This record gives sequence, C-alpha cells and structure tokens, in this order.
Amino acid sequence: MSAMSTAPSPPPAPAPADGPVTLDRRDGPFGEVVLRGRGEHFEIIANGCFLMDTSDGRSERLLIDAALAALPADRTGPGVLIGGLGVGFSLVRAAGQERWGRIAVVEREEAIVDWHRTGPLARISAGALADPRTEILHTDLLAHLRTTTERYDALCLDIDNGPDWTVTEDNGTLYSATGLALCKERLTPGGVLAVWSAQPSPDFEQALRNAGFSEVGTEEVQVARGVPDVVHLARRAV
Repeated sequence: MSAMSTAPSPPPAPAPADGPVTLDRRDGPFGEVVLRGRGEHFEIIANGCFLMDTSDGRSERLLIDAALAALPADRTGPGVLIGGLGVGFSLVRAAGQERWGRIAVVEREEAIVDWHRTGPLARISAGALADPRTEILHTDLLAHLRTTTERYDALCLDIDNGPDWTVTEDNGTLYSATGLALCKERLTPGGVLAVWSAQPSPDFEQALRNAGFSEVGTEEVQVARGVPDVVHLARRAV
C-alpha cells in the first residue's frame, strides 16, 4: 500500500494591518506592563488589563481642567500632584496651563517613565517633561502620600480604571477611608481631589462625603459605547 500523501498546512493568516504590535514588555515589582502600538496610537497593558491608549484623551485632560477650575480664582501658582503618568495626556495638559506652579507626577512603573523619557511616548510628552515646573517621582502613589510632608492644591489621580476596578488589589486602599484620609491630609485647605474613573461610582461619592470632603460631584465624558468616563471631584474644607 502506498503511503498517503499529506498536504502541507496552510501558512497562518497575517495579522491585521491595524492589529496591536508589542513594542516593549517588562516584568516589574507590580507585575507585567506592556506597551503596544496600534497604527499611529499606543496602548498600555498592565497584568493583561487594558489601562489606556492615545486614541482619545478627553477625560485625562478633563481631570486637570476640572481640578484647576474648581480652585479659588485668587490662588496663584497652585501645585498639582498627578497620580499616574500613563500615556502623558494629563501631564501635557497641566504643562500647557500657565497657572499651575509645581507639577509633580507620581509613577511607580519604571518602564512607563522610560517610554516617556527615551521611548516612543516621548513624542507626546517631551515638551512637558522639559518644563521646569515638572518633576517625575518614581514611587508608588500610596507610599508617597504616606511619607511626604508636602501639601498640594490639587491631587489628580488616574492609576486605575476607577475606584471599583483597580489594576492591583493593593490599590483598593486608595479609595478606602484610610486612603481618602491620606489624600485629604496632603491637600491644602480648599484643595481639590480629582479621581478618574471608567464609570460612575455612587459608592465612591458617598465614601468621599464620609471622609469629610465637601462639594462632591462628577463630570462626565461621553464615549462611543458604554457608560461615560467620569472625573470625581471633591474639596477639602478651608
């Protein structure tokens, strides 16, 4: 009996032209972080969880705009702490506003800092990083809040997909009574806390009130599909 011929397997289908391309992948103390390119845009993935991309930065810019607008008009040179460098939209927005004094950015992932300083994300943030008001603090946000004695006029926090959807379990402390007490302590009297979220969180609004914040509210950015992105706002009493 002659051997049965076997047709060669077809080659795998090529990836779509607009599919994601991994540009860098790092393992750090908080897990894996990946930078991907998708066409002309970039994406950041942490431990398999999509964090953000460069396709639409409206809500990241709103985080800064809403905090600045909520500060008293006569407060000159207010200092802002941005929690999370991300793709750089919030930093770039703050650096583009002359009213801000010091602009401190806390980022715990060394890879993300590298991507902005010497990697692909430099095309977004190079000008803002060169601004003399800007300082990058390579540390964990909660650790910084616990150890610093400095106070800020605004805390603009975007380290998770929201209070109800954290990137790592430890981040949940930030939105607890303990974490909100730390935030309040690090604000100047009348200072503003702004927290980005991928969806509204009535429970978090109540937690802000329970923590003694006033003027608790939200601003929304409508998205193409699903619930709107949200910036939660609250004020420390004067």
